[in-house]
Amino acid sequence: MSNKVTVLGSLNVDTTLRVARMPQPGETLSTENKSSAAGGKGANQAVAAARAGAETRFIGKVGNDDAGRFMVESLKDDGIDTSAIITDPTIGTGSAFILLDEAGQNSILVYGGSNQQIKAEEVMAVEDEIAKADFLITQFETPQAATLAAFTVAKKHHVTTILNPAPAAKIDPEILKVTDLVVPNESESAILTGIEVTDEASMDANAAKFRELGVKNLIITIGSKGAYYATADGSGFVPAFKVNAVDTTAAGDTFIGALSSQLKPDLSNIATALVFAQRASSLTVQGLGAMPSIPTLAKIEAASK
Repeated sequence: MSNKVTVLGSLNVDTTLRVARMPQPGETLSTENKSSAAGGKGANQAVAAARAGAETRFIGKVGNDDAGRFMVESLKDDGIDTSAIITDPTIGTGSAFILLDEAGQNSILVYGGSNQQIKAEEVMAVEDEIAKADFLITQFETPQAATLAAFTVAKKHHVTTILNPAPAAKIDPEILKVTDLVVPNESESAILTGIEVTDEASMDANAAKFRELGVKNLIITIGSKGAYYATADGSGFVPAFKVNAVDTTAAGDTFIGALSSQLKPDLSNIATALVFAQRASSLTVQGLGAMPSIPTLAKIEAASK
């Protein structure tokens, strides 16, 4: 039985500009290459879940424009159920501009567009879809009021909720009370808890703080080093696979989507699911572009041999 994963999230057309290095303030640089692809944290996570074998649904909003139609078709190409994607008649589809340097580091500018127009009542209207899921995942590229509504509905139906608090933002404390698993990177975790992530003791302190805030389970992703986890059953650290990173865009999104495809709703297999998620994200960083480089289950399994 494959996991049923529903993602509430953002749909952006990503334009990537390749540069030798990041420009300084006031400096003009020429770009070496320009490419466009489907993206957005929500869309990337959904595609990662679907390609890793999960039965995936998407809740989101696009504009009545070519970019919106392109985003919906892109998700359908990966077998994702798009029936809960709404078209906004007045606001355009979200977009992102990614500066990517020769070292594989990126800087990203995001225009929220129709992603920012998702209303709590629109989420409540697809309660039946949320109720069918094993996991509901969301991020902060859509409004927090929609997240709170979705997670509240999910908890009513015993659906496990996963929050990726990215990009980092001031968070409605009510959201954390209906979050089963929070998955920040080290800087996002520090912003939410006020505790700098430097070593295992500080990670344990972050986990304790999240428990105080109402979230029992935590995964902190630490770039090329690996991931820390803490659940009711204990905590640990899963090292990352050493690879030559070409483009780190969507590495974190791949990690979360792939994780949700393998995780049991009670999180009892978190350590093995984390190894799978690390493997998937290590493949993503070796390819260019967000969505094009997200691996399939066959690729992840082949790399695991």
